[in-house]
Amino acid sequence: MRLAFGIGLVFALSASTALAAGNPAPLQIVVSKDQQSLVVYDGDTVIATSNVSTGKAGHSTPTGIFSILEKRRFHKSNIYSNAPMPFMQRLTWSGIALHASNHVPAYPASHGCVRMPEDFARQLFKMTGRGLHVLISDRQLTPVAIADPFLFQPAVVEPVLLSDVTLRPSVSQVHTKTVEVATIQPEPAKTAAVETERKPPIRMLITHRGQREISLDVQILLNALGYAAGIADGYAGAQTVEAIKAFQTAEKLAIDGKTTPAFVEALYAKAGKGKPPNGQLLVRRNFEPLFETPVVIAQPEIALGTHFLQFQNIDASTGKGEWFAMTLDNALPGPIKKRLGITLEEDAMAFNAVQRTMGRITIPDDARQRISELLTEGSSMTISDMGLGQETGDGTDFVTITRSGL
Repeated sequence: MRLAFGIGLVFALSASTALAAGNPAPLQIVVSKDQQSLVVYDGDTVIATSNVSTGKAGHSTPTGIFSILEKRRFHKSNIYSNAPMPFMQRLTWSGIALHASNHVPAYPASHGCVRMPEDFARQLFKMTGRGLHVLISDRQLTPVAIADPFLFQPAVVEPVLLSDVTLRPSVSQVHTKTVEVATIQPEPAKTAAVETERKPPIRMLITHRGQREISLDVQILLNALGYAAGIADGYAGAQTVEAIKAFQTAEKLAIDGKTTPAFVEALYAKAGKGKPPNGQLLVRRNFEPLFETPVVIAQPEIALGTHFLQFQNIDASTGKGEWFAMTLDNALPGPIKKRLGITLEEDAMAFNAVQRTMGRITIPDDARQRISELLTEGSSMTISDMGLGQETGDGTDFVTITRSGL
C-alpha cells in the first residue's frame, strides 16, 4: 500500500499541475467498500490509491454513481456536533462526502462518509474539480476501454468543398483563351493565435420513461388530434382525463380516463407515431438540465443494469476519443421491478453486459446528431433502471443510487 500510494502521489502532483493550468484530466474515482480502498483512474490507468473507511453498520455508505458537487478546505459537519471534515468533497446534498480524518481504520467506521488519511485527502483535493465522477461499489470496479457503434463520437467538421473555393483565371496551352481553375486561397495572416476554450462536458442518463414523460406525450398527441387536453405539462389534471375519455369513447376502448399501455399504444397508432417509446435520454451540463428525448428499449422485461461510461482522450488528428466503462451491481427493489415489468435481472459480472444493454436501446437520429455536436472531453453516460432518484436535483449531475445506506 505504501508503494502504491507513493506512485500515486507522483501522478497526483502532475495532475494538480494540469488542473492549475486550466486543463484538468477527466479522472474517475472508485471506492470499494469490500476492499476499503479508493483508486483514482485516468481512463484505465491507476493514478493514485489509498485506504479508506466507509460507513459502519446502521450508517452504511450508499453505493452508486456520484459526482463532486462542492469542495471545502475547512468544513464542519452540521449533523454530527460540528465534527471537523477537512478537505471535504461533497457527493450528495443529503450529507455524503469524501473527507480527511485522523481515524481511518481498515474497516467501516464512519457515519456514511468516506474517510481518507489526511495526506492523501490533501493531494486528492488538488487533483479534483466539481463534476468529477465518484463511483462507490461493494466490490472493486476497474474501467475498461470499450468500442461500440452505439457510442457517440464528436461531430466531424466537413472539409471545404471544391465548389466553394475561390476561382482565378489561368492561362491554357492555347494562347488565345483563358480558363478558370479552382485554387484554394491561403487564409489571411492572423496577428495572434487564439486558443478556443474547452466546452463543459455533458452528462447523459438513459433510463425507463416515467409517468410524467408518458403524460406529456399523451397531452401533446391528444391536442394534435383535436382532443382538448390542456397545457402539455406532464401532469394529468381533470381536462386531460376528460380528453382521454373522449378519445377512448371515439375509439371504442375501455373508458376509464387512465393512461394504460393499451390506451397509449392506440393513441400513438391513431397519430401515426408508431410504437410508443418506453425509455428516456436526459442530458445535463454544468449541473443544469439541457434537453431530453424519448428512446426505445427492446425487451423491457430484462433489466438494463447499471452502467457508467466516460469519454476522453480525444485524438487531435482524428477528432475521435475513447470510452471507458464500468458496470455496477444492480440492486433493484421489488416494487421498482414490478412497476417497470422487469422479470429478468441483468448479470453485472458478464463480460459483455454493457454491450448487450446498449444493443437494446434505439436513440433517434436527430438526438444522436445533437449529442455528437455537444460531446467533449470528460462527457459521461449512465444507463440504469433506477431513473431519476431524489438525490438528482438542482445543482447536481445525475446521481444514481444502487443501494441506500442502512
